[in-house]
Amino acid sequence: MSHNKRLRTYPLTKAKHVKVHGRTTQTRKPLTLFWTGSGIELNIKGSELWIEIEADYQVYEPWISIVINGVPMSRLMVTAGRHWICLLRGLNPDTVKNVRVVKDVQPMSSDSRCLLQIHALKVDGELLPVTDKPLKVEFIGDSITSGEGTIGAKEETDWVPMLFTALRNYTAITAEALNADYRVLSQSGWGVLTSWDNNPHANIPAYYEQICGVLTGERNEALGAFSDYDFTSWQPDVVVVNLGTNDGGAFYSPAWTDPASGKVYKQRLNEDGTFNEEDLQSFESAIVRFLVKLRTCNPAAHIVWAYGMLGTPMMPSIYRAVDAYKKKTRDRNVSVFQLPNTTEETIGSRSHPGLSAHAKAADELTVYLREILKK
Repeated sequence: MSHNKRLRTYPLTKAKHVKVHGRTTQTRKPLTLFWTGSGIELNIKGSELWIEIEADYQVYEPWISIVINGVPMSRLMVTAGRHWICLLRGLNPDTVKNVRVVKDVQPMSSDSRCLLQIHALKVDGELLPVTDKPLKVEFIGDSITSGEGTIGAKEETDWVPMLFTALRNYTAITAEALNADYRVLSQSGWGVLTSWDNNPHANIPAYYEQICGVLTGERNEALGAFSDYDFTSWQPDVVVVNLGTNDGGAFYSPAWTDPASGKVYKQRLNEDGTFNEEDLQSFESAIVRFLVKLRTCNPAAHIVWAYGMLGTPMMPSIYRAVDAYKKKTRDRNVSVFQLPNTTEETIGSRSHPGLSAHAKAADELTVYLREILKK
């Protein structure tokens, strides 16, 4: 391979006009990518671009997607270690190319060694400014929002990073349709009150005010994952919350015993198979508390509780909780939206919504949000 003598290496701290996507720390030496959909974006006038990236993991390796001029061009597993990866080469040096590097996999809370960082760039041209989009949207959710199951054959059942994607899900599709910058905070199996297996510690609201508090381990603490997030640094116009699916699943799962305290947790069913009213009330109270927290952190955003891609058993409770919050606070900038259910034809891998299910959900959510934003 011929060597491009025009290539120049820039630590990320010295590279001009690199736009960072996703909730992270202020540190760029190196830049740590925590959440799915996070990454960098740049406009390059040149023919060749490389990125120096570092990964680590015990079990769950990170994956990234490379997007050139708005079109996904490649997707790859980032193996452990520090590497240079070529993003583009041999293109017309006189045209400007928009390039995005996108983290495809959610933070893996059960793997404390999980790490993805960007150290430097090599370019043979100049980097130009990247314009902010007119809207900002934050998505909060579980495996659906993490894009689990949006790639791979329907027969795939293994819980592996390969079957997660940030681009083939409703978050990215909705943001593109709205011409919005977006961020995602999501964890497979988690809920607003409890996880699918009744673990009350696996709930998104408990960690929402941290940069990435769902992670574990001393290294993540040193990287700033557990630090308080500065909400003034990025204020969304819309917050979309897609939680409740795992809370509903907890009613049908065995009890969970806290290994530290020995306390047993269980969302209960009545003898006739209906939900226990006391436990439903706990779920609804958790929604109200989270809405209060979301409003405190995002005072001007419209908050949409969007739910329904894997059934709607919790929808009555969600409506009651949102109504209770609105009556309590007189906050009218909150609403509920029912997402279209996944069918046998639109199911993806791991019995999760597939790409076509996400596309349909994004289409309907986009129409709804456009109407909301007009008001």
